[in-house]
Amino acid sequence: MEESKNKIHDLVKERYAEIAKGSTIGCGPSCCCGPSPSLVNIMDMGKALDYAEEDLLLAPGEANLGLGCGNPIAIAELKEGETVLDLGSGAGFDAFLAAKRVGASGKVIGVDMTPEMVEKAGTNASKLKFSNVEFRLGEIERLPVEDGSIDIVISNCVINLSPDKPAVFREMYRALKPGGRLSISDVLRSGEMPREIKDNPEAYTGCVAGAMLSDEVKDILSDLGFQEINIKSKEQSEEIIHGWDIGRNVEQVVFSAYIQAVKPG
Repeated sequence: MEESKNKIHDLVKERYAEIAKGSTIGCGPSCCCGPSPSLVNIMDMGKALDYAEEDLLLAPGEANLGLGCGNPIAIAELKEGETVLDLGSGAGFDAFLAAKRVGASGKVIGVDMTPEMVEKAGTNASKLKFSNVEFRLGEIERLPVEDGSIDIVISNCVINLSPDKPAVFREMYRALKPGGRLSISDVLRSGEMPREIKDNPEAYTGCVAGAMLSDEVKDILSDLGFQEINIKSKEQSEEIIHGWDIGRNVEQVVFSAYIQAVKPG
């Protein structure tokens, strides 16, 4: 089992490293974990993922690589002075949008397990002159943050890539302050995954094969103690996932979802 988890980690890390370096290797022209699409496609996809046009003008092709399956910032209700933790922060796009909203008195910490992405995000932060953002190398199953130090955890299409999802949610709970909250965009499944998808490495790094059932996520969150759990399907979910070209009719089995929950105060 541990060997299988390590294999998945290595597979995902290798794929993201290729994306960070600008490789054309990937799982489709608009896949959540695919190669960087054209700037035109980034803008079009971003609008489908609930980003405002103003936000999409922030470093397209540099910080915004056209990845993701939604916009966690759109549901986060960020406030001035808050500390935000971005899981799987990639090249920094969501972290930078969060940084603009929490202001100079706030802070954003991005965590990514791919050294190439952490380096790219740091370079982007310098170019864009963000002084309230830092990026840390680490795994989302073992977050490099202190207990009870975070106001809100955001994540965009990353938890499904983890081989140990309960550990990720446990780490979120540990990191959050009392009253802290989750604002997550991810891929969940609504039915049984076809064997050809489940056993396809491309489908795992393509944010599909590792998707959990909604009820599984609710149970994990509830068992940890989270309250006000809300999971809803994103509009245009079928259109988005169909565009990833992972497998025939896969959009009938998985969907893009927004997940919210609150740690008791």
